[in-house]
Amino acid sequence: MLSRVADSLFWLSRYIERAENLARLVEVNLQLLLDFSQLDDEKVKDHWQPILRALCDEEAFTKHYEKADSQSVTDFVTFSRLNPNSMLSCIFAARENARMIRDQISAEMWESINELYLFLQATSAKKVWRTGVHDFFREVRKSIHAFQGLAMATYPREEAYDFLQIGGYLERADKTTRIIDLKYHILLPRSTDVGGALDSAQWMAVLRSCSALQAYHSLYLESPTPRKVVEFLILSETFPRSLRFCLKELDYYLHRISACPRDEYANNAERICGKMLSHLGKCTTDDIFKAGLHEYLDSAQGSLNEIGAALYHTYMYVPTPLQVAVA
Repeated sequence: MLSRVADSLFWLSRYIERAENLARLVEVNLQLLLDFSQLDDEKVKDHWQPILRALCDEEAFTKHYEKADSQSVTDFVTFSRLNPNSMLSCIFAARENARMIRDQISAEMWESINELYLFLQATSAKKVWRTGVHDFFREVRKSIHAFQGLAMATYPREEAYDFLQIGGYLERADKTTRIIDLKYHILLPRSTDVGGALDSAQWMAVLRSCSALQAYHSLYLESPTPRKVVEFLILSETFPRSLRFCLKELDYYLHRISACPRDEYANNAERICGKMLSHLGKCTTDDIFKAGLHEYLDSAQGSLNEIGAALYHTYMYVPTPLQVAVA
């Protein structure tokens, strides 16, 4: 496979997964504000600022907006073309990557991503947004799920499919750690809120942001607690958005591409992924909180970035030979 095709497949999947996560994250946090409507401007800022911080977009936001409130942050994270990580920018970037390899993906996949792109380009998208925010995000999520389902149903299980899966699971693992870290930033200024109604609602929002609330309650009878939520979203072997599950799938597809035995490493991406998996297999929630939840998640995000960089240098980067002038 050409390295440029692998690169486009990888980023197509990452951008699609990123957009879906952003749609859920913004929708859930808008709903959380409705549940706690009696908030002054400072508390509203404390609610939205951590989202920008967790997404690493705080500096870019302050260049274009004066204050962080529901209107400005929602616009920046959802629609802003000035934000390369906004949901709209991600969908457009995913469509552009799909366009460059249109002959390498199924016709149904192309039609699906193109329809979503045209919907967001059209005035009807803003009309749906004004009519009902939740209807808008539901439409976006349905379209993304349709694309991912079509990839599962129409794409041959060959090397190209492996790169699609790698991009999606790497992005999903990263976003899960950031959504959990978001809770850390929200609570940081007011530790006295721990254990209260707002604390419980925020942990439920973390689960809903990962589409994990129903799955959590099928396993735990009690209301969400920090330890149980962290155990479920980081250490679960079966929940498809947990860090451990994503890394297990990532490890599988990395070894499929390299054809290297699962207990050996053909490149740095496999080595780092294997090291993380081994650690998670032995780790407990006590170990995570002892190390510090934020510090643990920050370290995991750094390792995921290293996997992405190693993938790029192993499969997608083609060094250009130096052109030596002949006298």
